[in-house]
Amino acid sequence: QVQLVESGGGLVQAGGSLRLSCAASATNFNINRMGWYRQAPGKQRELVAIITGGGTTMSADSVKGRFTISGDSAKNTVNLQMNSLEPEDTAVYYCNAGVSRPWDSRGEKLYDYWGQGTQVTVSS
Repeated sequence: QVQLVESGGGLVQAGGSLRLSCAASATNFNINRMGWYRQAPGKQRELVAIITGGGTTMSADSVKGRFTISGDSAKNTVNLQMNSLEPEDTAVYYCNAGVSRPWDSRGEKLYDYWGQGTQVTVSS
């Protein structure tokens, strides 16, 4: 069983900052990576940023230089610091965890779990 609990989000003016946090609990799974996705009204869910257990990060071009992902693999937590927010960043943000079975030491098969989502609204 994997559970993700998100916090943060809210309403901010353009140019402002917000911080999202997510804590994961996993029973009988290893957490290989965690990250954030977002979904704006009428659009598909898209990747924002991810971080692996080894600390490798990847982020979407649209947020590079503005958003920073960080995490603590020992605590199974991930944070997303969002600066210079733009109205286009308005969306529901979802925490994601890619997990594998304990016997899958290489993480060859990952299962995705999602948080409940948190609204981020940026006003112009």
